[in-house]
Amino acid sequence: MARSRTPKFDASEVITNEIIRIIERGVLPWRKPWTAGGSSRPLRVGGEPYQGVNNFLLTMRTVMAGHSSPFWMTLPQANALDAKVRKGEKSSVVVYYGQSRRQGEGDEARDDGEADGDEARVFRFQKSYRVFNACQIEGLPDSFHPEPDPVPEHPPAEPIPHMQAFFDAIDITTVFTGSDAYYLPPVDKVYMPPITRFQNSPNFYGVWAHELGHATKARHRLNRDYGLSRFGNTAYAREEIVAELTSCFLGQELGFTAHTLEMNAAYLYNWLRVLRSDKQAIFKHAADAQRACDYLIARSEAGRAGEVDQAA
Repeated sequence: MARSRTPKFDASEVITNEIIRIIERGVLPWRKPWTAGGSSRPLRVGGEPYQGVNNFLLTMRTVMAGHSSPFWMTLPQANALDAKVRKGEKSSVVVYYGQSRRQGEGDEARDDGEADGDEARVFRFQKSYRVFNACQIEGLPDSFHPEPDPVPEHPPAEPIPHMQAFFDAIDITTVFTGSDAYYLPPVDKVYMPPITRFQNSPNFYGVWAHELGHATKARHRLNRDYGLSRFGNTAYAREEIVAELTSCFLGQELGFTAHTLEMNAAYLYNWLRVLRSDKQAIFKHAADAQRACDYLIARSEAGRAGEVDQAA
């Protein structure tokens, strides 16, 4: 009698289905203003911030569960600190990527790392592991439960100095006019409503980050292309996800949350359509968004460094 095999755990499918279930409720939890213990990003046990898809996933889970600590760790890491995961607590799945080099049959490795005959092939792989938030663990040092920072108050419809300085230094032209926000590729410009049209000043920067995220796709920047993009098609939906996550990641750096001028059923449908059709989509687009965020940070730093040089 043949034994029934246990289905292989598919982290991509599990994570994608988790996100789909949340979005089907009509919410994007990563848009909620939050900090956990003074940090706007989830942290590894050593204090290093998570990036890319793991940042996105653990931010979402922190918000959904209401955790007050930013720290996440594996069971062995908790045990190494003489701490114990509470009985009944559920872990969160995160992923990591690596690559291996495999030589063709009969190939011999050379001193320079190449193979004689056919070139050695590089394989990228994804693996998953499970982590717990510090709030799910007993016996951790107090440093894993830092005090939250006070929530800053910003006058409505007025620039926030550190955010304004960041965006002003980016060498992508932004035109402030009208009531719509968009990036126009033929002229390589972002169009934004002026800040006076926003009751909530951080939302102004959330929208600006979203549109600058779109601008990073230009060929002379990150050269990101999902095919011919038309309103409502799949290429359009994929690019919208990247811009959303770019705004989310950049907002963690500066203190705003992701925002768009239109938050409706059609916007949510864009997410659902892509995620339901491609279980790898969130991993691809989170990586693209991290690259976009890093690019914008680098351009802002370069712009401000140039201003200092000119002043000197």
